[in-house]
Order: sequence, then structure tokens, then C-alpha cells
Amino acid sequence: MTREDELIKRMEQGDTGAADELVEMYYPEILRYCIWNAPNRHLAQDAAQETFLKAIRYFDHYVHKGKFKAFLYQIALNTCVDMKRRKWTTDVSLEQLPEETAYRENGFDEVDNKLQFRQMTDSLPEELQEIVILRYAQELSMREIAQIVNLPMRTVQSRLRSALKKLKKELS
Repeated sequence: MTREDELIKRMEQGDTGAADELVEMYYPEILRYCIWNAPNRHLAQDAAQETFLKAIRYFDHYVHKGKFKAFLYQIALNTCVDMKRRKWTTDVSLEQLPEETAYRENGFDEVDNKLQFRQMTDSLPEELQEIVILRYAQELSMREIAQIVNLPMRTVQSRLRSALKKLKKELS
């Protein structure tokens, strides 16, 4: 029995501490996923929190088959889509913008690479963009991605192939 299975069982028995542990276990992954889909970190944090609120609220409808992580990603995907439909608000005053720094901070290259990756994926259609982000930014398996986007695995594979071809063509 995995740690996830144990926590799910405890939640089914009414242990609220188990829900806290599940949130703690998956929050970093879900937040990272929401960051890829949101225009800024604050909205991503809101989306991640909303994801866990919905997961707990609708936990009675969840049937555990060892795929709780995919269940969370589906909720996160739907939450981000809903928030996009409501038009992410990105108004920022000049006082809130960070001052430019003359030195290179730790992790700058990683952030720069993520920004370049984000800019490349922005040119893709939304359904392809989602698959590329789940595969390369979230490092999920094809099977997990198929569960999250609710498509057959072969369709996910062909869409990923198509997305990579488009990205390669743009880079040429």
C-alpha cells in the first residue's frame, strides 16, 4: 500500500489530517503546473489553492483506483481553464514591478530557460500546449497525461509528436 493509498483510506474514514498530508504531498507539483498556465505566480497560487479546495469538496465523488494525482491534475486543468475564461487579471502598478538588478541571481538560467520554453509553447494551439507542458514541464508519463486530458494514449502521443514538429519548424 502506497502512502497515497493510506492517506486516501484515512480520508474516507473522516481523518482531516490525511487531507492536509495529501495537500502537502502534491501542492508543489500542482503549483508548478498552475504557474505554467497562469500569467503570474499569485494567480497560479490562487488556482492551486482552488484545485485543492475542489478536490476536498468533491472527494465523495472520487473512487480511488490509485490515480489520485491524475484526479488532481484534471481539477487543476479545469480550474486554470475556468480562470482563463474569466480572463486572468494582470493589472500591475509600476510600484509593484521589481527593480532591475545588475547581478545574476541564483537560478536565473533556470528561470530564463523556463521563460523560453513558455514562449515557445505559447505559439502552439491550446490542446497541444497542454500536452507539451504536462510532458516536459511536469515530467508526467504519457499514461498520466492521457488520464488528465481524458484522451486515448495514442491520441496524446500523436498530438505530442505534432506539437514537437511544429516547434521544430518554428525553430528552423
